[in-house]
Amino acid sequence: MADAQFLEGPNGRQLAYAKTEGRGPGIVFLGGFKSDMAGTKALYLEDWARSTGRAFLRFDYSGHGHSSEAFPDGSIGDWAADALAVLGELTEGPQILVGSSMGGWISLLVARDMPDRVAGLVTIAAAPDFTEDSMWAGFDADQRATLDADGQVALPSDYGEPYIITKRLIEDGRDNLVLRSELKLPFPVRSLQGTADADVDMSVALRLLDHAQSPDMRLTLVDGADHRFSDPDCLAAMTDAIEEVLTRIGAW
Repeated sequence: MADAQFLEGPNGRQLAYAKTEGRGPGIVFLGGFKSDMAGTKALYLEDWARSTGRAFLRFDYSGHGHSSEAFPDGSIGDWAADALAVLGELTEGPQILVGSSMGGWISLLVARDMPDRVAGLVTIAAAPDFTEDSMWAGFDADQRATLDADGQVALPSDYGEPYIITKRLIEDGRDNLVLRSELKLPFPVRSLQGTADADVDMSVALRLLDHAQSPDMRLTLVDGADHRFSDPDCLAAMTDAIEEVLTRIGAW
């Protein structure tokens, strides 16, 4: 990727990123499971940030996109550590986090561990705790036995080659669950969820809304939107949510 730069992250991992200069608070996009920073939502946000003069940062977790390491070697804890490193090293002051799918879970971990650097949060089809509540809960006896014996199992994907799910991913996910204990989000939160999402059920968004403690949290259901959440109306809803958060904190 021609515009990618690299940050040395935890344990020497090389993290690819692209940064747009502008006024703060900036926007940081956190992508989904096995996605990369060149996706439709990330690039749309970059264009929006440039048009509005807003600072913006997109990046690849280790094992994703142009960052180093192999995808099956990663875990939720690794990717959260990558996000914390990127936020700490490449941004200044509080930021608006925009977390898509797994990025919604990662953004919640960042907010928990570095609350002073988060001014607001927008989630899109957030998938907190999915390794436990979706993957592990959905495994049959044979898949669980394969995972235990071989250390990994292959799952079909609608987005390309099968996902290799490792025992480490499942076990590390259990160490990073956010819906089983207190989750304080002391800033504006806007959650977006499509009603036709086949990967993250609406019940997950409702559970997050009920569980999190925030003085200003709203959930918007978009009728007919799927997990990609990337058609023109969905993309506009995403920037509308960001602008609403910025307005609520007096920064729009």
